[in-house]
Amino acid sequence: MSWQIPNQIEKDIIAGKAEYRTFQTGVGGQSILPVPPNAFAVVFGYDFSPAGGGLKVLTETNSVGGVGYVLNDASLRFFETQQISFYTGTDFYPFIHHCPVILSAAIYQSLPNNDQGYFSEVYETFEEIDNTPISRQVYITSSKDITISVGLVLDATRNIFAAIPVTNRTPDLLTYGGSGQLINIQTNFGPGATPLEFVQPSVKDFQAFGIPAVFPNINEQAFATPDLLNGLIDPTAYLASIGADFVNAAACNYFLCLHYALYTKTIPEQRG
Repeated sequence: MSWQIPNQIEKDIIAGKAEYRTFQTGVGGQSILPVPPNAFAVVFGYDFSPAGGGLKVLTETNSVGGVGYVLNDASLRFFETQQISFYTGTDFYPFIHHCPVILSAAIYQSLPNNDQGYFSEVYETFEEIDNTPISRQVYITSSKDITISVGLVLDATRNIFAAIPVTNRTPDLLTYGGSGQLINIQTNFGPGATPLEFVQPSVKDFQAFGIPAVFPNINEQAFATPDLLNGLIDPTAYLASIGADFVNAAACNYFLCLHYALYTKTIPEQRG
């Protein structure tokens, strides 16, 4: 567990000023945590069981031909990056998780290679997502219903590379400013036609970094927005696209449990 009940909230629960609650959701990508009128919720942690469990991909590889760089099978790559975000009506909190792929391989055939004088080993490899629950500490306060979005992120389309000049915020030697390295400065995590562009080093004074391009929807946080091709994808939509057995299997779907305190009074000005 990587979270704990904050000390003040624990005291409030013990004193009867707040009530400890959980909110368990999953499967579909959109959920809403209801907050009653004249009350507020403080979400202080969550447990996330990623989508993609119970799904194995079989591949066959041959050891002859050397070693190279390859991407994992595309059907599993959808599950390797998963995003959880919370919207309170005023504030937005995105969280991205990388979900590792577990590999298991066995030599099932050894064939003589007479031309090169050694045996060629053929491997049968199974790839599967490690959906061990992920725990995270958060502190999200809201007097309104909290909107929860969960989805898969396949692509982060990097559109522009540029050298960052020396500025008062990117000094020489301590940062990439003046290094001459072409670093990524703009990434598309959403629909191709109307993307939300993640720009680096920052939205503030973006032109000061020597980048003349103007983007219609720039943002300084890296998160995906919904789109079936280039952005956030509802897990059930993707599972349904690969087969009914997968979308109906509980093991293949995600589950998310929020831990929060409910205060049945109006939200104070000072929340700590």
